Amino acid sequence: MADWEAAFGELLTARGSALRSYAYLLTGDAAAASDLVQDALLRVFSRLRVGGDVVELEGYVRRVMLNQYVDGRRRATLWRQARHLLVHPPVHEDVDVTIADEVRQALSTLSPKQRACIVLRYYEDRTVLEIAEQLSCAEGTVKRHLADARAKLAAQLGATEESLR
Repeated sequence: MADWEAAFGELLTARGSALRSYAYLLTGDAAAASDLVQDALLRVFSRLRVGGDVVELEGYVRRVMLNQYVDGRRRATLWRQARHLLVHPPVHEDVDVTIADEVRQALSTLSPKQRACIVLRYYEDRTVLEIAEQLSCAEGTVKRHLADARAKLAAQLGATEESLR
């Protein structure tokens, strides 16, 4: 077995579900999340420099996923504008599922950078400095994206901005 195969298997066994969850939070769609994970794994493991440390590999895969998500959303503006004509969200009676759908819908209205900042801050529990480094922007830009996103989410979800902190 090649070195990359062992590293690939170990990464998927140890952290595969966490990678899928991370991708789902970024994309808000299970199919798109699966595609994002597969594309990132392909990109990472298609290079010969792959090491065997699962922690480093996971960090590298997450970085690739984040970059692909932001870049893909930037290019998909036209599709986002027309998608509502083709897809109708399912209607649920369960309160928890309805709330989850409302949150997913609210997240989908954020810009890619705002959504990435929200996911990194509240799901990954990253500091503003870490988010700025990961997105290659200034701390003030991250703070602005977080503030704008919180205000937009608060307005859409009928919550106060303080309850979203």
